[in-house]
Amino acid sequence: MNRRRFIRGTAILSALGLAGGGAGMAISSARNRYYAGPPSDHFDGVRFFNPEGVPPGGFTDLLKWQFNGARQKWPERVPLAATAKPAAKVQDLTITMVGHATMLIQTAGLNLLTDPVWSDRASPLAFAGPRRVIAPGIAFDDLPRIDAVLLSHNHYDHLDLATLQALHAAHRPQIITPLGNDALIRAAIPDATVTVGDWGHQVALGPLTLHFERCHHWSARGMGDRSMALWAAFVIDGPAGRILHIGDTGFDQGRPYRDLPGKHGAIRAAILPIGAYEPRWFMQGQHQNPDEAVQGFHLSGAAYAVGHHWGTFQLTDEARDAPLTALDAALAKHAVAPDRFRPLAPGEVWAIPPV
Repeated sequence: MNRRRFIRGTAILSALGLAGGGAGMAISSARNRYYAGPPSDHFDGVRFFNPEGVPPGGFTDLLKWQFNGARQKWPERVPLAATAKPAAKVQDLTITMVGHATMLIQTAGLNLLTDPVWSDRASPLAFAGPRRVIAPGIAFDDLPRIDAVLLSHNHYDHLDLATLQALHAAHRPQIITPLGNDALIRAAIPDATVTVGDWGHQVALGPLTLHFERCHHWSARGMGDRSMALWAAFVIDGPAGRILHIGDTGFDQGRPYRDLPGKHGAIRAAILPIGAYEPRWFMQGQHQNPDEAVQGFHLSGAAYAVGHHWGTFQLTDEARDAPLTALDAALAKHAVAPDRFRPLAPGEVWAIPPV
């Protein structure tokens, strides 16, 4: 086995949280290192799970995927068309793409960052693993005052401790995240302000109310901690309308979406993942593809959607621009106007139209 390829593959698996066991595999630790709480319909006392959902694949499947020879070649570097210079505050609703799952949401005079990653690699290793092919769409020093960070789960392409430390030093934002992720954050930033919630919980943030919602994913930072911290979607309810943000999810028969209209009412903007979905035999349970993202958009009843999780870090097999082509086809198939569902590139700014 080629050593360089093995190191790269191991780093990718770790970045995706795939190196810590899988379905049917014993995991050494019998105690949750991040969270202690009573069992629930999605927590067995040690690990969180997706009720009636599909678990991640096992280690044999990981190796089969990593050495299938289907990985498409990405460019080593893609030029950034423009760097955004955000306003200090926005009262209505503007979304700016930084890259991957990192977006600046500006609404009701508050500035929120989702899953912030400014690091060069989404990896536990400084020398290997998925490397950024395009610079962040906002220079770190050009950020407006950040009021809060929304962390969806603990995979390395979403929870980047180096970026969180820099944000804490510069802005001291409130960090809002699902159960168990606070242990990781507080170990690196002891005086961070961290608010945790379970599915169904809500948090007040000035004029906003943030709801923790179910999505279909999993978590891990390495060996032995599979699904010991929770993952979640967020619905942000404010005076400019409701925003749905999902960092990562499998389509899961539409369950992350179908109850949202009845529970929350009209959604103005949905921020949905459209990348990291090939090969389908392995990724389908945990990562939706663009067609499923459009189906979820329909089920959510959202007026507009932002497509993210594409084109920054190569985590899976598809070509860099494949999500864009697949999204175009899905929008045509499901009769959605392209100006309602836009896959933002780093540096792009979208003032969401009024409903």
